[in-house]
Amino acid sequence: MRERATLERPEISVVVPAYNEEESVRAAIPRFVESLARQRRSFELIVVNDGSRDGTGQCLDELAAGDPRVKVIHLARNYGQTAALMAGFWAARAPVIVPLDADGQNEPDDIERLVDKLEEGWDIVSGWRRERKDTWLRTQASRIANRLIGFITGVRLHDYGCTLKAYRAHMIRDARLFGEMHRFIPVYTTMHGARITEMVVRHHPRTAGRSKYGYGRIVKVLLDLVLVRMLQKYQTKPIHFFGKITQWAWLGTAACFAFAIVNAVWSLDPWKAFWGKAPLVGTILFVLGFIAIMAGLVAELVMRAGFEFNAGRYWEEARRVNFGPSAPRSLPLESLHAAGQPAAWEPSPKR
Repeated sequence: MRERATLERPEISVVVPAYNEEESVRAAIPRFVESLARQRRSFELIVVNDGSRDGTGQCLDELAAGDPRVKVIHLARNYGQTAALMAGFWAARAPVIVPLDADGQNEPDDIERLVDKLEEGWDIVSGWRRERKDTWLRTQASRIANRLIGFITGVRLHDYGCTLKAYRAHMIRDARLFGEMHRFIPVYTTMHGARITEMVVRHHPRTAGRSKYGYGRIVKVLLDLVLVRMLQKYQTKPIHFFGKITQWAWLGTAACFAFAIVNAVWSLDPWKAFWGKAPLVGTILFVLGFIAIMAGLVAELVMRAGFEFNAGRYWEEARRVNFGPSAPRSLPLESLHAAGQPAAWEPSPKR
């Protein structure tokens, strides 16, 4: 095993979000460290305790006390997997970041293969659990969701839900992800020109604890997909989205009044042009179109304010373990430069 100084910049940062995984992390984290130590690249292992209410935090502290290569971030409360991953991404120092599930179902030996593939000129290498060790119903629901996401976004992957992926750090460090958007990271990165490929990875049955995701997440995925598609097309021009709504609403208005006038002329009753149902529907559509324009203007202002304020951190950290006294507390990339810390950035190789 090669010994490395604590302050040396590692070649890969492995980020492991954990929430109520006391039974799993005690066996999984040492296995992760052992596997990474056998691989060719230097590493740091960052485990983010997402406000666990069982003994996960204490277990991680014990593991970190026995091995300085295990770094732990304790969030103040449960913020969700997306926030936990972002906290780990911002704390990572390596030019390559690899997220990994804490339940032990991912195979850490596959990390080396993913990073090797990344160095062929890709920006993201996504894991594909082709032989997934979950229930038949969960697997089929996941396949349908993956096809739907690929069809709507145009980013076609076999397994969006696989946490095990290799990223170039500069592609995801400045990402602003909220809610449960971690599964759509590949879509976000393609908005910035990322080149994505995928690779088959191994998958193991869960041996301890229980999954935090039920079938109720299907609705959440569908709602998030609507948001992602809107951001994919209208992130920097939201008024165009609302403008389309206004366009169709006002076309409906014109059609309603045209129908009312034709009806009045045909029946020789001019009052029908003003007191029938068609003018009422047309007026409602006109008002809806006006409201859509106003909403578009507000969305434009919010979007511009969001780009002006470029931090985007919405979680709070309680404490850190094994990061050293000078380590920044989840600072974004630009703040790392200001603090004199090594930035986890390097350009993609020329293709």
